[in-house]
Amino acid sequence: MPVLDPRLPLAQNLDLKGKVVLARVDHNVVEKGVIKDAFRIDSTFGLIHHIAAKGGFPILMTHVGRTRDAKTGQIKTGPGTSVAPIVEYLERKINGGFVIPNFPIHPEKGVEKLDYQVVAPLLEKLKARQIGGIYLPNTRWFAGEESKDAQTLELAMDLAKLADYYVNDAFGSWQPHASTYEVASQLPSAAGFLMQKELTNLDLVLNAERPFVAVVAGSKYDTKIGPLTKIYEKVDHLILGGVIYNAYLAAKYGVKVAGVDQADVDLAKGLVEKDKSLGKILEPEFLVESESLDYDPAKVKTVKIADFREGQNYHYFLDVGPDSFDRPKISVILRAAKTIFVNAVMGLTPHFAAGSARLYQEIGANKIGRKLFGGGDTLTELKNLAPGVYLEALDDPSYYFFTGGGAVLTAIESGAYGLKPVAALLRP
Repeated sequence: MPVLDPRLPLAQNLDLKGKVVLARVDHNVVEKGVIKDAFRIDSTFGLIHHIAAKGGFPILMTHVGRTRDAKTGQIKTGPGTSVAPIVEYLERKINGGFVIPNFPIHPEKGVEKLDYQVVAPLLEKLKARQIGGIYLPNTRWFAGEESKDAQTLELAMDLAKLADYYVNDAFGSWQPHASTYEVASQLPSAAGFLMQKELTNLDLVLNAERPFVAVVAGSKYDTKIGPLTKIYEKVDHLILGGVIYNAYLAAKYGVKVAGVDQADVDLAKGLVEKDKSLGKILEPEFLVESESLDYDPAKVKTVKIADFREGQNYHYFLDVGPDSFDRPKISVILRAAKTIFVNAVMGLTPHFAAGSARLYQEIGANKIGRKLFGGGDTLTELKNLAPGVYLEALDDPSYYFFTGGGAVLTAIESGAYGLKPVAALLRP
């Protein structure tokens, strides 16, 4: 089993009795004021229970959604990105007793400063065990969280004043912000239990047992080119989906596909050239073509890669045909793999999902290897499209579900300890 870097301080080694613990979690699961999937919240129960069991006092914080306008810098707050649904869920599941401080909110600048005087009365109640914990407002409501200026350091210092220790249990929140990165230098810090599990299982991807098959999809080729290049170097076989696959096919066969930018096609040519000699890419040979992004059965048909001719124009390829996985070349390889990493939704769900459903079933038929799934849409669609596989996986140690798909891809490119929030925890 992989071993964590010995420089990484661990939460279980902290003396928490009578100490306040500021824990960064990744509870970014609220959409329009409703929890869409509680998996990430449930995954942090271990840390929450540990802090209480060891006599500590928890303060939790997470981001929710995107609140800052990239052009104007304005921060939009409101019920849609509030942590209130998370606190309500914690109350139902573990009798959490968390209270949200009521900071003044500027209509355009969000919470301009973490006012200690607002939190102080709650800290007194927390230490007297009159409340179970404090849950700070959405970290992206705070002006310094993403600003990368003096306000960022100021927010980190203000956060540090609240606690004795900082614990990062938010592997999925890999971007270096005040609450994930800067604050680690202001307090004695450690990795939480979920962070440790994610790093351990990430090593099973970075140093995979062979044969190693990866399945990667995405809506833009240019955002995946770095991790895709790294994955290609590591795998025995690679299966592509989504716009990434469309761009690859357009580059290899000289066809034009609606919705695929020429810039993505040009980038994909490098992978096409590399694969000419190595032959790692497995091509699902049936594609679901639609005249529009909306579902209309009369405008949908299945096409074969074997029928491609250079210069042909196609409508949108919105899924791979499920029959592709009947072909022995793919089916046999998937079932014989010792490691399968999946960070993919093959089609444009919910209407174009048969390819993903069949892929998940084929992976479920693999009884000899480790199956590691990236978080986010991949996990949601696994639950929706192959519930039998998902339920089996919950009790099968050969499966692991990461809480952050983007974090896994970034770590594949940079290395697990190359993620800045993780690196910030390491002892010199």
